[in-house]
Amino acid sequence: VQLQASGGGLVQPGGSLRLSCAASGVTFSISLMGWYRQAPGHQRELVARISRGGTTNYAEFVKGRFTISRDNAKNTVYLQMSGLKGEDTAVYYCNVNSVSGNQYWGQGTLVTVSS
Repeated sequence: VQLQASGGGLVQPGGSLRLSCAASGVTFSISLMGWYRQAPGHQRELVARISRGGTTNYAEFVKGRFTISRDNAKNTVYLQMSGLKGEDTAVYYCNVNSVSGNQYWGQGTLVTVSS
């Protein structure tokens, strides 16, 4: 499975961005899709993930601000981010898990929240 993420950039505090991640390759095996992030000097952390059936879970620090969704027909996962804060600045990584337990990572897309 190959993952191509896009949508990062510079946004002002309080602004919005939408990240996308398209999967290709052996996509029929994909179960969970999600987003992680890593800020400088910090460990990579889960932001949100979504099952093939649409069940979601979010990190506490993004609840009510971020929304994860997926289009199974397009093998694409999205992360709609609103109410962005400076502490949301990080490289965001797309992640998918296959039904066999394999895990794949995208290349990362930088989100910078700054005035």
